[in-house]
Amino acid sequence: MPANNQPYRENPLLRASYSLLAPLYDFVVARALANARAQSLRALPSDAPGRVLVSGAGTGLDFPLLPALHHYVALDFSAAMLAYAKPRGKGLRVDIILGDSMALPFADASFDHVVLHLIVAIVPQPQRCLAEAARVLKPGGTIILLDKFLRPHQHAWLRRALNPLVRRLATRMDVVFEEVLCATPELEVVSNVPALAGGWFRGIVLRKRQGPM
Repeated sequence: MPANNQPYRENPLLRASYSLLAPLYDFVVARALANARAQSLRALPSDAPGRVLVSGAGTGLDFPLLPALHHYVALDFSAAMLAYAKPRGKGLRVDIILGDSMALPFADASFDHVVLHLIVAIVPQPQRCLAEAARVLKPGGTIILLDKFLRPHQHAWLRRALNPLVRRLATRMDVVFEEVLCATPELEVVSNVPALAGGWFRGIVLRKRQGPM
């Protein structure tokens, strides 16, 4: 695959960092985000089975919270993280794939729903990550998103000051959701609510419009 189809290569240090962080990741984030994850995933239907992409699956912390009726595809760019995810997939119909959330290896309109938990504000190109999720989503389908975002025109001087270093090792701290959304006009906001950390983390549900815009 050509390098330009693997945009994660823009930041090889990030990939190496997550390989090293894999054994510690759950200890750092599992408890802090458990309630926010559970609340976010309530947006998945529990009455009609579908095909669901979990893009940026990490160590599979979402797996125990997922409704068992769906068929899941879980993707992450870190083999080390996915090694921790696999045991959590027991009891689910889930295919685990090594891949890039910014260049998804799936055909257009392949999924009924896409889960983006803690990935849009981590990747080097947030707009491309969301656009790829929208591409593989069927019209009328939903994207369920949990992440940390600045508000439009929010100063957040400390976060912005730390961003040049932190974005290379763990996560971006300067992503404005509304700016990311502008790149995917086929998506409409269903809900956008504060999740934790004074509203820095938000739970967002998007729907892909049906028919011509």
